[in-house]
Amino acid sequence: MTSMQTTSLMANAIRALAMDAVQKANSGHPGMPMGMAEIAVALWDKHYRHNPANPHWSNRDRFLLSNGHGSMLHYALLHLAGYDVSMDDIRDFRQLHSKTPGHPEVGITPGVETTTGPLGQGIANAVGMALAEWLLSYEFNRPGFDVVDHYTYAFLGDGCLMEGISHEVASLAGTLRLNKLIWLYDDNGISIDGRVEGWFTDDTQKRFEAYGWNVIPKVDGHNVEAVSAAIAAAKTSDRPTLICCKTIIGKGAPNLEGGDKVHGAPLGDKEIAAVRQHLVWDPVPFDIPGEIYQAWDAKARGAELENGWNTMFAEYRAQHPELAAEYERRMKGELPGNFNEVLEAAIATCIDKKETIATRKASQNAIQALAPILPEFLGGSADLTGSNLTNWKEIVAVRSGIPGNHINYGVREFGMAAIQNGVALHGGFIPFGATFLTFSDYSRNALRMASLMKIRSLFVFTHDSIGLGEDGPTHQSVEHVSSLRLIPGLDNWRPCDTVESQVAWGAAVQRRDGPSTLIFSRQNLPFMERDSAQVANVAKGGYVLRDAADAKVILIATGSEVELAVKAAEALAGEGIAARVVSMPSTDVFDRQDASYKASVLTRGTPRVAIEAGVTDFWYKYVGLEGAVVGIDTFGESAPAPVLFKHFGFTVENVVAKAKAVIAA
Repeated sequence: MTSMQTTSLMANAIRALAMDAVQKANSGHPGMPMGMAEIAVALWDKHYRHNPANPHWSNRDRFLLSNGHGSMLHYALLHLAGYDVSMDDIRDFRQLHSKTPGHPEVGITPGVETTTGPLGQGIANAVGMALAEWLLSYEFNRPGFDVVDHYTYAFLGDGCLMEGISHEVASLAGTLRLNKLIWLYDDNGISIDGRVEGWFTDDTQKRFEAYGWNVIPKVDGHNVEAVSAAIAAAKTSDRPTLICCKTIIGKGAPNLEGGDKVHGAPLGDKEIAAVRQHLVWDPVPFDIPGEIYQAWDAKARGAELENGWNTMFAEYRAQHPELAAEYERRMKGELPGNFNEVLEAAIATCIDKKETIATRKASQNAIQALAPILPEFLGGSADLTGSNLTNWKEIVAVRSGIPGNHINYGVREFGMAAIQNGVALHGGFIPFGATFLTFSDYSRNALRMASLMKIRSLFVFTHDSIGLGEDGPTHQSVEHVSSLRLIPGLDNWRPCDTVESQVAWGAAVQRRDGPSTLIFSRQNLPFMERDSAQVANVAKGGYVLRDAADAKVILIATGSEVELAVKAAEALAGEGIAARVVSMPSTDVFDRQDASYKASVLTRGTPRVAIEAGVTDFWYKYVGLEGAVVGIDTFGESAPAPVLFKHFGFTVENVVAKAKAVIAA
């Protein structure tokens, strides 16, 4: 055990690195790292199980910095503990292409578990990680072999607790009694605008007790032993724990500590000199004494921890070879060897059945086809399972103390999306969660974060347009599909029938470098006949569904409007006008195809009309200013779906008229 004097120096090393890096960058947040330094020492020196030489060791504890603006705290910890984060990286804080960006980013900095910054999402990710740990431990652990046995720790501040998502995820975590989830709350009473007592007076202890959490209140956040004792107590609880640590923001800055001026700006040369004098610290920036490095160095302990686990896992593999192989496959994110075979068989079944059904039902059929070979599926819905159809025959609902593979998230769309991001980051599962498309707005920032982090997180959105009918404009998605397409790296699929739905699910599951949305109709859609080449091209995001020699116009459509495009092409043919129909279930995937393929689908010089029950602006990238778009640039109305489609111009007659107009132009 390290002495009190040593732990004080270890904390001051964090303070020094934080203030020096922020000062050099002339940008950043020194207050939180300086205020949480002792909390960090207590966790990382006395409890945190990790191996700096292998940040991806599967049984490591997870540490998340939900108050990500204080990123220098994390970078200092990683550097001091022995991760591949050098002092040059620390000096390069907030600079282009550095390992130390302004907020922690997973995949950029070794040892960072998630990308944080939008407050509240880090703690939501932590719930997902704790959930994944619990479910995997139930599935894979055997007597004498706790191969999955780790804690999830998160640091958070007042801002995280003010965000509404904190209520959503803390409530669910308490209900599920995720007892290996420990949050350490930096209760300093300060945010950017000043003292939070003017706008945040919640009784946090009672609030979390009402959620069903174990709460350890009024811990001196500048007393390493007190914080360590609280963490030790949290580990004995049968519920998630919130440790409330009273701290002084900017601790160690004698003229600024405790105020908002230290929150989000460099201390300045004068105050840094005062800090060095106050802490009796080396006046040379970025200089850490060797004995402090030695005290912080976690490489030997980390190697010992992982080697011990590896020894146990080798015996586990000898006694439970199939379980061991499955665990390793799952944690690597690899699909079963027969996945493509099963997917192709499921597509063939769709072709044989030729069903006219809602694509939300086609989605459920697709899930059912894949789930038996994908035990890593962890589905769910935000209180709409019977409408979203994300359940399948073999589901077991997750309840407190009852592991399963389907989560009733309740009416918590944002929390659901961010929790499933945490599940995906942890590994071992392919998570998906569902709600109505119009409520994607509630979860949008979590979708953006999934895309930024390039994780395999799947978002199912049903009731995708005015086609849901009588519920009216509050529930009718108009702008949502186009707006989702604007998120970089997010693959959006809006299939037109059973085949495209099955292909979309297959593509989303196979994708390893980012998230996908799967967008489905409430109303029935007809099966579309295709030859084998067309079926193969569905996975390219856009393809020629109906063709005609010397086509005079190209009709581009997605989802429920593909049927309309086909009927319009038939009507045009009756008038002697040849038309090509292009189904484009994923514009994102289509845009990644090579130029020759795209040109073969959207031939140059041929006039084009796009048809989608949503806003029109997006489609001009494909039809050009000389083309036309049949869409809807107003909110919907409350009426039966057939009435609405006619009212808003989604008719054969209107499409034919638009086609003739662009041909004549």
